Amino acid sequence: MLQLNYIRENKQEIIEKLSIKNFNAEEIIGKIIALDKNRRKTQKQLDDTLADANKAAKQIGALYKQGSTEDANAMKARSAELKKLSKELNAQLENITGELNNLLIQIPNVPHPSVPRGNTEADNELIYQEGELPDLGEKALPHWELAAKYDIIDFDLGSKVTGAGFPFYKGKGAKLQRALINFFLDRAIEAGYIEYQPPLLVNEDSGYGTGQLPDKDGQMYHVGIDNFYLIPTSEVPITNIYRDVILKPEDFPVKNVAYSQCFRREAGSYGKDVRGLNRLHQFDKVEIVRIEHPDKSYDTLEEMREYAASLVRALELPFRIARLCGGDLSFTSALTYDFEVYSAAQKKWLEVSSVSNFESFQANRMKLRFKDTDGKTRIAHTLNGSALALPRIVAALLENNQTPEGIRIPKVLVDYTGFDLI
Repeated sequence: MLQLNYIRENKQEIIEKLSIKNFNAEEIIGKIIALDKNRRKTQKQLDDTLADANKAAKQIGALYKQGSTEDANAMKARSAELKKLSKELNAQLENITGELNNLLIQIPNVPHPSVPRGNTEADNELIYQEGELPDLGEKALPHWELAAKYDIIDFDLGSKVTGAGFPFYKGKGAKLQRALINFFLDRAIEAGYIEYQPPLLVNEDSGYGTGQLPDKDGQMYHVGIDNFYLIPTSEVPITNIYRDVILKPEDFPVKNVAYSQCFRREAGSYGKDVRGLNRLHQFDKVEIVRIEHPDKSYDTLEEMREYAASLVRALELPFRIARLCGGDLSFTSALTYDFEVYSAAQKKWLEVSSVSNFESFQANRMKLRFKDTDGKTRIAHTLNGSALALPRIVAALLENNQTPEGIRIPKVLVDYTGFDLI
């Protein structure tokens, strides 16, 4: 959520920057500024009324002691009027504040100056590519056929038990999943991240804190009877650890990692581009989360980008990195790098990670603050990144490493799987 003083002081700049996200902010920001002006005016009236009421209460006792009963009764009546007025003003203030907050949570984060204009992923800016693209010939099988051939992933069984997008992993397929999770967690711990195992359900406050609500309400699975939400990523519970927390300068950097299953409705997803592991409703992911001093968050973003690259590189997969354009940037992000690996049998690039800086947007919603060295309380910056999401990594590993003898396992995973071939 953007800070009110920032909106108040930078109205036109915000409108222009949000146009890069294809968001027309002129009307809603105009309403916010008008409401904020009314809020401050009402707050002053309330403060003055409460001060007058307090002053009147003190005078009533003094007048009675002086024997000025008539003046005391008049002041008592005045005090009652002030109390009634303060109650009315307080109700007005609550209504204005509620309306103001409802508008504030609808405004997306302002993009970083480096974010390019554009509408779709086709307009993203390619900034890096590494590795040779394998040519497996026309007989190469896509991962869903390889999964059936080697009996390691059962999509039909998942559809029977739950529905499309909920596959069963079995045998060496399940072992490969577990190997990747352990490999990613071990690498993160070596890099100084503290491991958490978070709950898979969060409350409404947590959804609002990290910005999934109300923006992605329809994309999240909702447990109505308890008003809980299945997490779309462990970013949500991990970042919310720090909701309503005031950190100290020596607490930085906060580095957390978590493995979790993730749940996304992905309403409207269909067709060949979502076949097999390309788009699931339930999937495994290891997530890194950072809480940083505002002065260091963009250095941290570059560090996280290189860290994610090191994981893909270790898996011997060709990959590329893109800076997302405004139209492809999420509601909460100021700057995001997307990682894609090449899928040789499908002959396409598959997204496997997003690394993002949210600046103060999430932290302001969560009241995540820190005491700076000068003693002032400031809003922290939050960042996160997939390190990594498993489904499309598995798809690329299966497709790119297929041989006449079977599917070769990358060397870095052999100690985790206990086998080097499927």
